Amino acid sequence: MSFVKNSNSKMKLNRFCLTLNLLFIMLAFSSFGQKETELIVSDGTVYNPKAYYPKFTWATTPMYYHFGDIDRVLKPEEVNFIADRTDFICIEKSHAYKQLGDQVLGTKHEVEAFHKIKPESKVMFYYNSYLAWPYPRFNKNFTPEGIAKNPELAKFLFVNPKTGKLREKTRPAFSYYFDALNPDFRKWWVESAAKGVEISGADGIFIDRMNVGIDMDYPNDKVAEIAKAKGEMMAALKKKMGPDKILIGNNAARTEEVFPHCDAFFFEHYNNTVTNKENLLEEWGDMERIAKAGKISIYRFGAKGKGRTDITIGETITDGMVEQSKKQLEYFLACYLIGAQPYSYFQYNWGWNLSDGNLVDYPELQKPLGAPKGAFKRVSPDGWEFTREFQHASVWVNTETKKAKITWR
Repeated sequence: MSFVKNSNSKMKLNRFCLTLNLLFIMLAFSSFGQKETELIVSDGTVYNPKAYYPKFTWATTPMYYHFGDIDRVLKPEEVNFIADRTDFICIEKSHAYKQLGDQVLGTKHEVEAFHKIKPESKVMFYYNSYLAWPYPRFNKNFTPEGIAKNPELAKFLFVNPKTGKLREKTRPAFSYYFDALNPDFRKWWVESAAKGVEISGADGIFIDRMNVGIDMDYPNDKVAEIAKAKGEMMAALKKKMGPDKILIGNNAARTEEVFPHCDAFFFEHYNNTVTNKENLLEEWGDMERIAKAGKISIYRFGAKGKGRTDITIGETITDGMVEQSKKQLEYFLACYLIGAQPYSYFQYNWGWNLSDGNLVDYPELQKPLGAPKGAFKRVSPDGWEFTREFQHASVWVNTETKKAKITWR
C-alpha cells in the first residue's frame, strides 16, 4: 500500500511538472508572438498606434489610395479593386461633381461603398486650406458672380499685393484663394471642413496646401504669421471633428505650428526640388520622427511622363503611361522602403484622377514584404547609395543616379 501511495504521488508530481512545462512553453510562444507583431521604429522604440488609425501590417507594401472622378461615382468592381489593396483612402476634391453636383455627396457615396464591403476602412474627406475649389457645397459662392451678389465674402479671400485684386487660379477650374490671416475666415473654414466630414460620414480629413510660404505671394515677414494661423486652424478642426477622426496635413511635416495637431503627414513629391537626393534623405529622417511621435506618414510618388515638365528618372518616354509607370515603380518603391516606418504608407499613380493609374494592377505591391530588419544603411558616408533589409526583400537604391534594385525572396 505504501508503494502504491508513493507511485501515485510521483505520477501526480510528474503530471504537474509536465503541465507546468507546457504552460511555460505556451507562454514563451505567446510572448514570442507578441514581439513578432510589435511595430518597431528604426531607432528601436515601439510604435503605439491610436485606436482610430487604420490597421497597419508589413505583410505587403502598406498602400494608401487617393483619387477622384469628376464625372461619376465608382463602379462596384472599382470599389472592390481598391478595397482589395488598401483600407486607407481619400476621395479627391471633385469626385462625382458632375453626377451629384457636390463633392461632399460624392465622398459620402464612396464612404458608404467602402464601409459596406470593408467596414474597417478609413475613408477621408478632402478639403483645401488655401484654394477655394468650387466643388464642395461650402465654396459654391466663391465665384465672380457669387462675390458680386455677396461682396462680404471677398473678406475671406486673398488679395494679390502686386495687383490689388483677388488672386485667381484658372486651371483645372476657376478658383480664388483663401486668406488664412483673417480670423473670421478661419472660424468659417473650420466649421465647413468639420461639416464635410460629418455629412459625408468620413473617418477623417485630408487638408491640402499646408506647405506654408510656397507660392502664396505673401511678403516674407508674413510666413511665420501664416504658419501660426494654420496651426490654429488645425487645432480647432481637430477639436471640432472629435477625438476619433484622422487629420492628414499635406506637406506639413516640417511646420512645427501644425505638427502637434495632425495625425498624419503627406509627402507629395510634386516637383524636382522635393525629389532630389538631399530632400529624400531628409524625408527619411522626417518619417522616423513622425513614427516616434505616434503619427502616420504617407509617401506619394507619381510616375513621370504624363506632362511636358515631368521629371523623368533617366529613360526615354516611349510607351503609354501604364507601361511607363510599371518601369518606374521599382525606383520609387525603393525610395519609400528605405525610409518606411510603422504606419508609413505608399501611394503610387501618375495623377489624381481615377484613371491616372489608380486602377492599374502592380503585382510587386502585393508581394510578401515582411517587417524591416533594421534601419537603412548608407553604403559610404558621403555617397547616395542606400540599402535596407526586410523579411522578404533586399532593397538597394542610388538617389543620385535614380537607379534601384529590389530583390524579393
